[in-house]
Amino acid sequence: MPFKKTVERTPWWLVSIIIIALILLWNMVAEQSYQKIAGALSEGLLTTIGVTFVAFLMASILGLFIALSGFSRYRIIREFARFYVEIFRGVPVLVLLFYIAFVGAPEAVKLYNWALQVPIDNGWLEEAKTRDFTLLWRAIFALAISYSAFISEVFRAGIQEVDKGQIEAAKALGLSSWYRFRLIILPQAMRKILPPLGNDLVAMIKDSALVSVLGVQDITQLGKVYSSSTFQFFETYNVVAFMYLILTLSLSLLIRSFENHLRRNDHH
Repeated sequence: MPFKKTVERTPWWLVSIIIIALILLWNMVAEQSYQKIAGALSEGLLTTIGVTFVAFLMASILGLFIALSGFSRYRIIREFARFYVEIFRGVPVLVLLFYIAFVGAPEAVKLYNWALQVPIDNGWLEEAKTRDFTLLWRAIFALAISYSAFISEVFRAGIQEVDKGQIEAAKALGLSSWYRFRLIILPQAMRKILPPLGNDLVAMIKDSALVSVLGVQDITQLGKVYSSSTFQFFETYNVVAFMYLILTLSLSLLIRSFENHLRRNDHH
């Protein structure tokens, strides 16, 4: 019976993934070709992590702002927030990457240069060129804008879960809207928000592979370049898959452990 219970409770999906990861890791350690590939892609791993976390931070800040705008007393602000969410949630990430890179960035540079013509003391500013706005930052802004629409919905749902009675009690105590948000709403909403935010972070790691279409030197782009020059497609994309697997699996396990921690605290 104890053995049967152990078998039933064992997460076989996780065991299978660990076995696959160990096989790939053994190949990377034992075979010299895999070692060379891993070394060639290591710089791309840092780029992928950097792009993901910077874009996610920006998306979270922007998403929180959009979510709060949806609760504004002014209808025009609420309508703008809804418009923003529906537009950017409906456009594929790849299309938005191209749009920001080849339409948004040049137009932003034009607007910046036009602003320099305004007769104010801006002598310390220099005219910008489109190439000054690197493809790396264009990719980061595109990911941030795309994911901010989804994250704003996560924040909105979390805020709506807060008990209205507590908010009314805070108003009765004379707390300003800022203090109500900081002391009452946000701490309680974060308990509901953090798990889905973690899932969005995992999804962004995978979608960050799309920045390779702009030539950004991430894992996917370096893997593409290396495999095309050595014709070691099987080995190279095994290493690429392994790196993404390690990143997403590690984050997924952290998120699950955090969710279990929150559940235990709720039961207590």
